[in-house]
Amino acid sequence: MKKIVVSGGSSGIGKALVETFVRQGFEVFTFARSREHLDQLSRKFASSGLLHTYVFDLKTGDFSLLAHKIKETIGGIDRMINNAGMLVNKPFLELTEAEVEDTFRVNVLAVFPLVQHLFPLFSPGAHIVNITSMGGVQGSVKFEGLSAYSAAKGALAVLTESMAAEFSGQHVSVNALALGAVQTEMLSAAFPGYKAPVAPDEIAAFVADFTLNGHRYFNGKILPVSLSTP
Repeated sequence: MKKIVVSGGSSGIGKALVETFVRQGFEVFTFARSREHLDQLSRKFASSGLLHTYVFDLKTGDFSLLAHKIKETIGGIDRMINNAGMLVNKPFLELTEAEVEDTFRVNVLAVFPLVQHLFPLFSPGAHIVNITSMGGVQGSVKFEGLSAYSAAKGALAVLTESMAAEFSGQHVSVNALALGAVQTEMLSAAFPGYKAPVAPDEIAAFVADFTLNGHRYFNGKILPVSLSTP
């Protein structure tokens, strides 16, 4: 049985991914800030015995304690999805230093200590999938108000390539999926009234399959997953 770790699994795409994997019979460990949302998710799948949740904040949490909890709970990791994200919709000239730092902390900087602490738990052939954005892809259409978010996701894309190069000799693959707009709570809060063309459960089905099988064909790649061109 595959053991899968998903960050930010209490809402949006992360929640849909957790639900997809558990329904497919995989053991899942997910963490997020919202105890209330995690408890709701736990109750939903209590009878399966496959879901483990943990309250954790990527900005302030102790990564060594998180790693210990994961080892204690599921033992090892076969697949990992760095899904947790933060989006600020604000003009460049109005962004505060704290907003920029928080955006980078959640979207990319936290990936460093997270993977460093969890790496000893990865099984041979493990696959790490980083969820980035079309906004972070060079040459893609950019939108006003998303400079911090797009820059952080662009950094995550380059980090993906670097991680793949470093881990290739250790039988761990790393790829990124650059998603287009998905109708999540985070998107709705940033863009009230906007209707994205894709629902979380729809994109989760694709991301889940890629997480399980994509490393057979890709490593160190940033793959656009969007209905728009470019």
